[in-house]
Amino acid sequence: MAPISIKSVLISESVDPRCKTILEENGIRVTEKQNMKKDELMAEIKNYDGLVVRSATKVTADVIDAASNLKIIGRAGTGVDNVDVDAATKKGVIVMNTPSGNTISAAELTCALLMSLSRNVPQAAMSMKQGNWDRKKFMGAELYGKVLGIVGLGRIGKEVASRMQSFGMRTIGYDPITPPEVSASWGVEQMSLEQLWPQCDYITVHTPLIPSTVGLLNDESFAKCKKGVKVVNCARGGIIDEAALLRALESGQCGGAGLDVFVEEPPKDRSLVNHPNVISCPHLGASTKEAQARCGEDVALQIVDMVNGKKLIGAVNAQVLASTFSQESHQLIKLGEAVGAVLQSCTTSKKPLSHVQITTEGDCMKSSTGYMTSSVLVGLLNHEPGCCPNLINVLSLAKEAGITVNQTHCASDGSASGVCKVEIVTNGCSYKASGSVQGGVPVLLELGGSVFRQPVSLTGNLLFFKASTNPQLLSSVAGLLVKQGVEIESFSAPADRTGELWYCVGVSSPLGDLSALKPLVQEAAQLTI
Repeated sequence: MAPISIKSVLISESVDPRCKTILEENGIRVTEKQNMKKDELMAEIKNYDGLVVRSATKVTADVIDAASNLKIIGRAGTGVDNVDVDAATKKGVIVMNTPSGNTISAAELTCALLMSLSRNVPQAAMSMKQGNWDRKKFMGAELYGKVLGIVGLGRIGKEVASRMQSFGMRTIGYDPITPPEVSASWGVEQMSLEQLWPQCDYITVHTPLIPSTVGLLNDESFAKCKKGVKVVNCARGGIIDEAALLRALESGQCGGAGLDVFVEEPPKDRSLVNHPNVISCPHLGASTKEAQARCGEDVALQIVDMVNGKKLIGAVNAQVLASTFSQESHQLIKLGEAVGAVLQSCTTSKKPLSHVQITTEGDCMKSSTGYMTSSVLVGLLNHEPGCCPNLINVLSLAKEAGITVNQTHCASDGSASGVCKVEIVTNGCSYKASGSVQGGVPVLLELGGSVFRQPVSLTGNLLFFKASTNPQLLSSVAGLLVKQGVEIESFSAPADRTGELWYCVGVSSPLGDLSALKPLVQEAAQLTI
C-alpha cells in the first residue's frame, strides 16, 4: 500500500501522553481537545487527517460525514462500538483499534469479579464499614472444581482461562472462529452454546457487541443454565440481556452477577446496580495505568507504521490493506487500477456496469486476489459522479451500485509473471482486458480480444482506438494528431492483422476533441495514468 499521508491528528479524550509524543516525533501535528459535544466535534474534525478516541467519543455517521480530510480513526482500546464502522468504510476511512493493549487488564478484572462473586468480597467489605460482623451472611463457595464457561475465546478469553485454571476450575467455552484444537491447547474444551449452558457454575462473556451477540444470555439461555449460575460481563453492555438478568436474579436462577459494562453508561436504571447479588464497576476493564499506557502507545505506533508504509495492525474495516506493504503489492495495485481505468474509459458511453469478473493467474498472484479485486474496482469506479473509491470502501460502493463482483485464481498458463484478467458486463455487453507487471511496470497485454504485439506500458497519456486493419491507419491518425498539436510517443498494434482491433498510442497530451477521430475509427477512448 502506498503510504497514507497523515499530517494532523485530533485526540478527543484523555490518552497516555506517549501517544502525542510518538506522533509528534514522527512529524504529525497533534491537538488535544477533550469533552467536546457532538456539534463541537463536527466543527473541529474538518481540520484533521486522523482522530484518536477511547470509548466516550461517539464517532457517528454525522461526525464522519463532516470530516472532509479524515483518513483514520484510531481507537485506543479494543471495542469499536462507539464508532460507526459502516459509515467510516463507505467514506474510505480506516478504523483501527489496539487489539492487545488492554487484554491483561480486562482479564484480571474478570478474574477479580469471579472471585468476588464466589466469596461476596464487596458485600462483606461494605458490611464491615457499616460496623457489622456477619460471618454467616457472607458464606461463599470455592472455585476449585467448578466449571467456568467462557463465551468468546479471543485474547481476553484465553487469558481468563489460564488464570482460572490455576484455581482448579474446569474451563469450557464457545467461539465460532477459534478452532477447537487451538483452544484445547490452552485447556479449554469447546462445545456449542446448547451444550455449554447446563454445565456451567460460572459464565463469562468476551465477545464483541454485534447483532449475533446482542442478548446472548437471555431468558431462554438462563432457563437452560444450572440454578444459581453466576455470570460476569467485562466485555460490552447488551451481550447479557439486562432485563432477563434481573428476572433471573429475582427468581434465583442466577445466583450473582459481576458487571463492568452496561447498555447505557452510566446506567439511569439502577435496578441491577442496586441488587444485593450484583457487583458492579463503572467500566474499569481497561482502567489500569499499564493498559492506558499500552493502548495510547500502541495506537500511535500503529498509525506511524501505516504512514511509513511498514505494516498495518488493528484495521477493523480494512483487512484488505494488511498485505499491501511490499513493493510487489504496490505494483500489482497500480496494475489493477490501471486495467480497471482502461476498461472504464473504453465503456464510458455504455452504462450501467452490472458485473465484474477478476481472474488472477500465477503463483505470484495467489495471495493478492483480495486487493487486486479492490484495485480493479477503484479503476472502474473512479470517474463515477459523487464516487470517491479507495481500497477500503470500493466493495461496499460496488454493492450499493448493484454491481456483482466475482474473483477467482488459477494456476499460471506458462507466463513467467502473473496475469490479471478482467471481464466486465455493461449494458448487456462483455468487455475484457488483461495485464501484468513487467520490469516493475504495469502493462496491458490484451484489450477486447486484441492481443498487443508489444505490451502497452500503463503510464502517461494513452489514446485507445478500435478500427479495421488498414495500411494507412497509423499515418492518418498521426496526421490528425499533429494537426491537434499532439505528438506520438509510442504505438502498440495488435498481433492479429484482420478485423476490427484495438490499438494504443502514447501521446504527449490528451486529445482536445475525441470526435475528430470519428472518420478514422469505430471507437476511441483516452486516459491519463
